[in-house]
Amino acid sequence: MGKHRSVAGIAVRAGTVLVGKRKAGGAIGLLWEFPGGKVEPGESDEQALIREFLEEFDISIQPVRKLGESSFVNRHGESELAAWVVALPETMLEDLSAITLHEHIQLTWVSREELAALPMPESDRSLIESLKERFSELFH
Repeated sequence: MGKHRSVAGIAVRAGTVLVGKRKAGGAIGLLWEFPGGKVEPGESDEQALIREFLEEFDISIQPVRKLGESSFVNRHGESELAAWVVALPETMLEDLSAITLHEHIQLTWVSREELAALPMPESDRSLIESLKERFSELFH
């Protein structure tokens, strides 16, 4: 069995990044994460990001560039998580309250300091650690 691959969409606005708090239940219930999800067989990272944002928020995003990826082990075995900078619709950058939340109970913009303090799944945390320099560039 191959590695499981997931994608995380990193949206940036004025020195902050977008994170969502998952609904209760499941392995990552009530934790904060970068929106995204599993890459399905035959899907590219970009296609997976577009599909996941549509499924989770009813919005169309534009993958911009790959930041990098990290590997981690979870209950599914060895997994890879790729981080992509994504462009959100203008309306969403201004008003998060207009977004439909299917998998999350909250969306918010956080600074680098706030991000470091949030309870997050190991996968997202490993991404921040392994891409520290690239993440810090996003906050300028």
